[in-house]
Amino acid sequence: MTPDTFYYVVSAFLVGLMGGVHCVGMCGGIMNALVFALPEDQRSMAKVLPKVLLYNVGRIASYATAGAILGALGAWMQLIASPAGLGLRIMAGAMLVAMGFYLAGWWRGLARLERLGGHLWKYLHPIANRLMPVRSAWQALLLGAIWGWLPCGLVYSALTLAAGVSHWYQSALVMVAFGVGTLPVMVVTGSFAAQVKAFIQQKLVRNIAALLVIAFGIWTMLVPVSHLMEGSTTHHGRHEKEVSHTEGIDDIEMLYANNVSLMDSTA
Repeated sequence: MTPDTFYYVVSAFLVGLMGGVHCVGMCGGIMNALVFALPEDQRSMAKVLPKVLLYNVGRIASYATAGAILGALGAWMQLIASPAGLGLRIMAGAMLVAMGFYLAGWWRGLARLERLGGHLWKYLHPIANRLMPVRSAWQALLLGAIWGWLPCGLVYSALTLAAGVSHWYQSALVMVAFGVGTLPVMVVTGSFAAQVKAFIQQKLVRNIAALLVIAFGIWTMLVPVSHLMEGSTTHHGRHEKEVSHTEGIDDIEMLYANNVSLMDSTA
């Protein structure tokens, strides 16, 4: 794994971890249904946890699939135009900033983007409904795989980040890291739904999470911009050295020509 890819994997994990506030709102309902649709004698931690984990494995598998598709598209764009990679990274940072404002309720612009994803979801939602209530392991896995395509601004932000990686399989890995980052709050939500929801819906908690995501988005935008500026400075310095070297050669050639002319006139 290259240092660049490692940066994106860690970034995606942190985005998922900090954006867990949003995950409860988007997927908390299905997690509650997953637990409370079971008969009371099957709601013990030992019986619920395997289904909750399988649901999340399916969800993360869908994230990885979407990441691989977007990663292949992003790699193709970078082959056509190399600045596309920097553009995708800056776009990813901008999406994270927008996501932060969305989490805190300061700006709801990402809701429009989520509505666009609703065109696919309207075909998948009836299939998900037929899998409820979940009574077997394969139902939990398949339900999670379908729910992974739920329109979600946080997922779209992570996908934009994944699209800036060089290879499709690395983009898939970035989305797996994002999904793993969302796991703690999702697993806890499935087990202690009411307590977690009450805690996360507190305004202070949402605002802190939002500010962290915004700060991370700004940092994500600044990294490629700083690399671009460093590259420009290096290129400018190299150009000055080449000009200086050329001028030095010209001076030596002129001095040599003057000496030859002086020797000829003396002779």
